[in-house]
Amino acid sequence: MFERGSRMNKIMRALACPVALLALAGPAHGAPTAQEILAASDAVRNPDKPFSLVSTLVEYRHGKETGNMTLGIYAKAEANSGQFRNLVRFIAPARDANKLMLKTGNDLWFYDPSSKASIRMSPQQRLLGQAANGDVVTANLARDYEAQLAGEEEIADGDRKMRRCHKLALAARTDEVTYHRIELWIDSANNRPVKGRFYSESGRLLKTAYYRHYEKQLGAERPTETVIIDGLDPNWVTVMRYSAWTWRDVPEAWLQRDFLPRFKPE
Repeated sequence: MFERGSRMNKIMRALACPVALLALAGPAHGAPTAQEILAASDAVRNPDKPFSLVSTLVEYRHGKETGNMTLGIYAKAEANSGQFRNLVRFIAPARDANKLMLKTGNDLWFYDPSSKASIRMSPQQRLLGQAANGDVVTANLARDYEAQLAGEEEIADGDRKMRRCHKLALAARTDEVTYHRIELWIDSANNRPVKGRFYSESGRLLKTAYYRHYEKQLGAERPTETVIIDGLDPNWVTVMRYSAWTWRDVPEAWLQRDFLPRFKPE
């Protein structure tokens, strides 16, 4: 069920929506600390009120499309931690329509209405293939990682345009997060995330992400497309596109595992 490239790996990619620790002292003259830069970057990706959007995932192997999926995502931040909790409804393809996934904290549940069973996904299952790509896109990184400024670099963004960036080195505060460490490049002019590299505890590169196509959505310029490249096979690329952004109420009941069998989209 969880072999590399399986449909389960694909449908786990858009979870967690749409990501204040102690930091090293920043430079003099009131310059922001690394932790403050990271928090500002989180705010670019993450709206500050409950919302929904549609996510379309297109997978490519060696430049050829090999699969696609459309998901409806309902997201709400937890009041105490600031981490997003997400309910994901499968829209297409038809064989997966109305399946659900729920991510709350570090717990991830899959619900299939045909079997009426809720299955908890283990951390190992979430790491297979390009699973947990939602953590790449929308996790509240400043809550789970301690940031250090690793330098200033000029790098090519996802559209091959050069950007002057802060390079941050992120170290996980707990063993419960998906990635042990992250390298993140943030545009020094506007705090937009440009590129990220995500590593396992053993130091293996799991994936590289490019955040691009910024548009005004829900009160801020946000990335509406993320390109994710597999760390082991660079010919395996997933493009995640976001549309139909809207503020909306997300009832607490929707974010409970026991409610999954009763969920009906409004």
